[in-house]
Amino acid sequence: MVALSELILPWLANRATALRWPGVVCLAVILTSFVGCLGHQSSEEADVYIWGKRGITEGRLQKPRAAAIDGEDRLYLVDMTARIQVFDVDGNFLRGWRTPVSKNGRPSGLSFDRRGRLLVADTHYYQMLVYDTAGKMIESATIGGTQGHEPGNFGFVTDAVEDSKGNFYVAEYGDFDRVQKFSPKGQFLLQWGGHGSELGQFRRPQNMAIDAEDHLWIVDACNHRIQVFDEEGNLLKNWGEEGSEIGKLYYPYDLVLDGQGHLYVCEYGNHRVQKFTLDGKSLGVWGSNGKGPGQLHNPWALVQDSKGRLHVLDSNNHRVQRFVF
Repeated sequence: MVALSELILPWLANRATALRWPGVVCLAVILTSFVGCLGHQSSEEADVYIWGKRGITEGRLQKPRAAAIDGEDRLYLVDMTARIQVFDVDGNFLRGWRTPVSKNGRPSGLSFDRRGRLLVADTHYYQMLVYDTAGKMIESATIGGTQGHEPGNFGFVTDAVEDSKGNFYVAEYGDFDRVQKFSPKGQFLLQWGGHGSELGQFRRPQNMAIDAEDHLWIVDACNHRIQVFDEEGNLLKNWGEEGSEIGKLYYPYDLVLDGQGHLYVCEYGNHRVQKFTLDGKSLGVWGSNGKGPGQLHNPWALVQDSKGRLHVLDSNNHRVQRFVF
C-alpha cells in the first residue's frame, strides 16, 4: 500500500506556492488546478490549507500542543506560552487568554464537555481546569490540584473528557500512568491502569476520545498502541505496535473518532496522520517529515470539523494544516 503522502507531495512541490499575509501562511490545492489563497480563503475543494506563523504575539503560535473544536467550528489551541487562543477554521484570530500559572509547565490537553465548557489538562499543576468559551475560569468545576497517588490526586495530567452521563475521565502520566473517573460533581469514583506495558497498563496515556457507547479510546503513546475501555475500566480491545510501516505506530499523541467507523491517529514520532478502521486496520497515511505543504514536524494533536476536515497541529513547524483524508 502506497502512502498518500508519497503520491501527492511530488505534485505539491511542483504546483503549489504559498502566499504570505500578516499572521497567516495559507495554501489551497485543488486536484485539477491550483488556486492561491486570497487572504484567509476557505475553499471546500482545497486538499491542504495551511495557516500560522511562529511568535508569541496575539494570533501567532509557539509549538501548539493541544486542540479542541466547538459546535461552531471554532478552534481552541494551547501552545508553549500557556496561551489558549481561539481561531475560526481559516486561521482568523478571535480571542485568547492564559492559564493562571505556567512556570512549571504548560497544558497538554483540551476538550469540550456537553455544556460547551472547555476542559483543560493543566499538566504540571496536577489538575483539570474548566473555562467558558469567553475564557472565564469556572473555579468550582476544577478537579485535582494536588500531586500524589491517592484517589483524586494526580501526576502529570494529559487529557480530560466527559461521558454521556456527565462523568469525567482524567488521564495522567509519570509515576502513575492511569485514568481516574469522577462524578459530575467531581467526586472520585474509580481508577485503572498503572505504569507498564501489560494490557490495561499505560506508558503515557496522552489523549482520549469517547464514543457514543461511552467507550474510552486512549492513545498509549510510549507503548505505541491504542487501548479501548468501557466506563468501568474494563479493557475491550487493543492494537498497535512500534514501527514506521503503514499500520504501525510511533508515539501516537492524539486521536479522533469520526462517527463513520474510522479512527484518525496523529503520530508525533512518525510525523503523520494515519486512518484506521475501528478494529485497527490501516486505511492509509497522510504526511511525512518536513516543512513543506503536506509535511509535518512532530504533530501533537488533531481535530475534525463539521465538514469532516482534519486540522492538525504541526507543532514544531508552528502552524496548523487542514486537509481532507
